[in-house]
Amino acid sequence: MTTGTSIAWDDTVLPFQLDASDIRGRVARLNGVLDGVLKQHDYPPVVEALVAEMTVLTALIGQTIKLRWKLSLQVQSNGPVRRIATDYYGPEEDGTPARIRAYASFDADRLTDGPAFDQLGEGYFAVLIDQGPDMTPYQGITPLIGGSLSTCAESYFAQSEQLPTRFKLSFGKSTEAGQAEHWRAGGVMVQHMPEASPFVAQTEGTGDILQATDLLSGDSSENWGRVNILLDTAEELELAGPQVSPSDLLLRLFHEEAPRVFDAQPVRFGCTCSEDRVRQSLSIYSARDIATMTTDEGIVTADCQFCGAHYELDPKTVGFEAVAD
Repeated sequence: MTTGTSIAWDDTVLPFQLDASDIRGRVARLNGVLDGVLKQHDYPPVVEALVAEMTVLTALIGQTIKLRWKLSLQVQSNGPVRRIATDYYGPEEDGTPARIRAYASFDADRLTDGPAFDQLGEGYFAVLIDQGPDMTPYQGITPLIGGSLSTCAESYFAQSEQLPTRFKLSFGKSTEAGQAEHWRAGGVMVQHMPEASPFVAQTEGTGDILQATDLLSGDSSENWGRVNILLDTAEELELAGPQVSPSDLLLRLFHEEAPRVFDAQPVRFGCTCSEDRVRQSLSIYSARDIATMTTDEGIVTADCQFCGAHYELDPKTVGFEAVAD
């Protein structure tokens, strides 16, 4: 189904359940969201690829958070790409879009011609959930392992949540007929539902990093293996392309697993930066500190790393010693 050049299932996350396998999941399709994230910056291709992968993971994982909550994924490393950060803001109310933003910081002169994941070096992958005022934020971390950010996310769920989880993603620049080149991405996340008495196998020889298969036994393990084999048959164009709808993809992959779909969650690119937030972030500084931040033109400037917005402020009006109006 299309409307002009807009495809109905673009920028949505579709939750589903495989009733025959006790497995749940989501299908994400990102078009405008990913364009919104990446057009703000002139990233080299390897950095674009990492940000794109992180953005799709954020959409798939974030769909489960509650209204007005915030999910953040972060990567910190000692490699050429030092940091990747994404935020998923839950809908303000039922039926409204969630918002996603992302950025990366990197040393251009240290980037190599190797695979994108090799630009990260050693570090960690973190998941943070902010449940709002008066609530302690949740944080879970896992090492950067396995050759992809998707594998890091799978490791996080196995270790921190003891939930077998698998991602299969596709992303890249699309050159569809009659349209300018633009980013398109998609992916499927499957996750085994929690068991009353989870089975945890020994992890000798794995560096104490739990894997999905360490958490299952018996029929659950067999079901998980079968669903993963089916997921492996998904082609890149099916995952991200405009021709196959998420529901059709699920039927093609899992028709014998009795897939059941729920309401899709719309997602949009969106940043929460504002002049008020900039002023708030500067409110901890003294007038002397503010003076060191003041340019030769007599202004304090700030740029949003996520959306590129530029702010110029009168130094007399910022900091905890600011002159009241």
